[in-house]
Amino acid sequence: MSFTDEEMVAFFHEQEKLEEEIVKSVSKTLENIKNPVVEAVLRGISYDSSKHADLYKSAAQIIAVAPALTEREFKHLEEVVRWHIENEEKLMERLREAINKTANDRVKFLLESILADEKRHHDLLNLIMNIIVRGETITDQDWWDIIWKNAPFHGAPGG
Repeated sequence: MSFTDEEMVAFFHEQEKLEEEIVKSVSKTLENIKNPVVEAVLRGISYDSSKHADLYKSAAQIIAVAPALTEREFKHLEEVVRWHIENEEKLMERLREAINKTANDRVKFLLESILADEKRHHDLLNLIMNIIVRGETITDQDWWDIIWKNAPFHGAPGG
């Protein structure tokens, strides 16, 4: 049995609310945290939850109608995505070098967590660029792939 469009939209809105509750809870918890590593990890989880809420909101909108890009938006998006891909590549290379030169296991863990996020960003940007370069209309399936294919698992550092 499959979800109807209405059921999917309702599901996405429920998930969005849950993610927003997580953000509020983590923000409140952060007021009493003094350890910078724990604070950074919790803040990262909060950012991911905020991002997830936005993704659920986008998914609900896609079910109705995915907005088309104008030619101007298309060209701008292509330029921006190319720039981000190039810079993500530089960033990942620098992180790999830093990881290889770092003896402190705790710092290495944090750098590896950041690298995992950057890798997901890079993969997502490449997916968007492949759709743009193809010059095809972005289909509903393309939007689903963009939103969910590289969506990280929730709640762990780096993912």
